[in-house]
Order: sequence, then structure tokens, then C-alpha cells
Amino acid sequence: MSFGGDYGAGGSPVVDKDLERFIEEENQKQRFQQLVNELNEKCWDICLDKPTQRLDSKTETCLTNCVNRFIDASSFILKRLERVGSQHHEMEFN
Repeated sequence: MSFGGDYGAGGSPVVDKDLERFIEEENQKQRFQQLVNELNEKCWDICLDKPTQRLDSKTETCLTNCVNRFIDASSFILKRLERVGSQHHEMEFN
């Protein structure tokens, strides 16, 4: 792995493909975590008008639906990232 010192044509630095991939994966994780936080905030804002000792059935149903939609969205995003990652991997070896 190269962390500097190597330069390609025109004097531009050569970046290690593994390092590029690692950085992109970390960026994707960060974006995903940001999405999780935003969805959590929206669920709480939508479902909880005011804090109470107990959740009423309406609030509980709202939170359950919100969590289920979050799980659906997470699964969709992960499958999409896996597909993009495998396509990227295939392109490297062709």
C-alpha cells in the first residue's frame, strides 16, 4: 500500500486502490449512520407529541411502523450497496 511519494504522469499522486475503496466504504458508512440518525429524529418527532409515563397504543403503533419502514429502507440500501460493490469489484478484474 502506498501512502505518498509515488507520482504518476503529470506529477499527480498515485492513490492505492485499496485505500480508495476503504475511504469510499467509510464514507458510505458515515452517510448511512447520518441517515439512521435523521430517521430516528423524524420518528420521534412524528410519533411523540409530548413525553409521558407510558406509550399509548397510537404512539406504539406509530413507532412500530416507523421502525419497520426504517428496516425496509435499510435493507434496500444495503442490497443496493452490495450490488454496486460487486459490480465495482467485477470491473476491477475484467
